Amino acid sequence: MTKRIMMPVEDETGLEAQVAHHFGKAPYFALVELNENKKTPEVKTEPNRSEHMGGAPGHSHESFLALKPDVVVAYTMGPGALSTFREAGVTVLEATENTVRGNIESFTKGKLKELVGGCEHAHHHEH
Repeated sequence: MTKRIMMPVEDETGLEAQVAHHFGKAPYFALVELNENKKTPEVKTEPNRSEHMGGAPGHSHESFLALKPDVVVAYTMGPGALSTFREAGVTVLEATENTVRGNIESFTKGKLKELVGGCEHAHHHEH
C-alpha cells in the first residue's frame, strides 16, 4: 500500500528540502509517495497558497488536505490544523530531522512519534 507523506518545507529541493519550523508559513509542502517496498520514487513540491502566504483565503491545512496525505510530518502546528488533520483521518507525526530525507528514513524505521497538542502560539510566532 502506498503512503502519501507530506511535510512543510522551506524550498523545492526534494529529499534534501529543509523542513519548515512554522507550519502555516512554510513556503512549500513536500509530498512523498512511499510504495509497498518503502522506496521513495519521487517528491513533489506544492507552493503554499494559503492566506498566511498572501494567497487565496483559507488556511494552509485546508490546501494540504486537498493533496490527500495519509501522514503529515511537522515540528509543530496550531491546534486548528492538528484538529483538521485528525478529523480527516490523517496521522500527524512529529518531525525529528531537518530534511525530508531524514524524516522519511525515520518514518520507515518507525521512529516518528505522534504529534501531541498543537502550538498554542502558532499564529503569533514571528521568525
